[in-house]
Amino acid sequence: MLVSLTVGKVDAGVAVLLTQDNRLIEFPSVLLPNNITSGSIVDITVARNHAAEEASTTGFQNLQKRILNTYGVKTPTPPILRLRNATQTSLVLEWDPVDLATASLKSLSLYRNGSKAGSIPRPLETRSTKISGLAIHTEYTFHLVLRTTAGTYQSEKLTCRTHKMTDLSGITVTAGVLPPQQKDALGAALDRIGGKLIDAVRIDTTHFVCTEGRGPLWEKAVEMNIPVVVPEWVDACEAEGTIVSVRGYYLNADPKARQLGPIHASTQHQRTMSTITANTQSHIHSQSRLSLQPTRERQESVGEPPITPFPGCDMSGQPKAEDSEEPLEDEQPPLPPLPPPKDEDEDEAAKPKEDPTPNGHAEQNGESDSAETAGLSEKEDKADDVEKEEDAQKEANESKEEPSNDEAKKGKGKEGEGDFNEVPL
Repeated sequence: MLVSLTVGKVDAGVAVLLTQDNRLIEFPSVLLPNNITSGSIVDITVARNHAAEEASTTGFQNLQKRILNTYGVKTPTPPILRLRNATQTSLVLEWDPVDLATASLKSLSLYRNGSKAGSIPRPLETRSTKISGLAIHTEYTFHLVLRTTAGTYQSEKLTCRTHKMTDLSGITVTAGVLPPQQKDALGAALDRIGGKLIDAVRIDTTHFVCTEGRGPLWEKAVEMNIPVVVPEWVDACEAEGTIVSVRGYYLNADPKARQLGPIHASTQHQRTMSTITANTQSHIHSQSRLSLQPTRERQESVGEPPITPFPGCDMSGQPKAEDSEEPLEDEQPPLPPLPPPKDEDEDEAAKPKEDPTPNGHAEQNGESDSAETAGLSEKEDKADDVEKEEDAQKEANESKEEPSNDEAKKGKGKEGEGDFNEVPL
């Protein structure tokens, strides 16, 4: 189609063209020839380009399909959680690499029994985690939650159970510097108890066994806080049939600090209890002997309660000669009948002053002092003896009703003397 137009006005950017029916059309000045001025007539041919239209339509449709396939069909994949290893107090979980598709990652979190346990650090690189401090033989439920710019995706719930103390299948050992024979014996012992022996130090390594603390594996185990023990620890677990404490089996630990398992501990407990019982019985026996010995000494020293002596007799607290089993040779014959009682004042006046040494009977203990006293008393006059016996008989009769003041004073002065007893004549 050919169209003739008259140039009306030409500006720097836009030119005004007039049609034959006097219509104004603004047309870019750049598309006009260079020598165009006002009043010039230009011919413009207009035609439809069908090939270009089809190419444009095809390109647009391909773009739409690519956007749909990229953002509308492929989405982030929910993580898949698995159990890698279990022990008595820990669980090792692992999962496949995170597939975000075209979305961006926000966070990856681990949930335990429905509650958030923590966020996974570096989720695009980390593929496993270890949960420690769990209860023995207890069931737990875990799942992962992936948050992205395309939405939130949750993994399937994984139910795990920690092992019993007698279940040794969770022991995973990495061997360090060991003699070849000892390393073979270690592998055989682990096979018998159900454990595993691996060559590298991994997140599921529970113990590092060696006899010398050196090498890259040992350094990595120390860096990861993995217990470094001697091979005897595995033998102790096999012998006891349960997990044994590693405190006494550390590489530089004293063998005396090793704790016995339930089997040996029960035997040791019985021995300890029997030893304690024997020591307690011997201690009680010795205490009873020590307690009885002073009692016997006190009984021998105190003896029987003293008997109330006659006035003028020895007040030493020893029993009289007439109480002993064998009578003494110097015993006096029975006294004659007593005369009528006299007044106390007359008796006191008529009573001569007595010698401090009594002439009573000799004491049972047979000491030399008593013998000398008895010898002196025999030298006294018969008349004085008769008067003293009469006074003694009178005072003895009065003491039945009420003890005299002299006897009370003498009784108070005696050491270790109990209640006075009446002495029959």
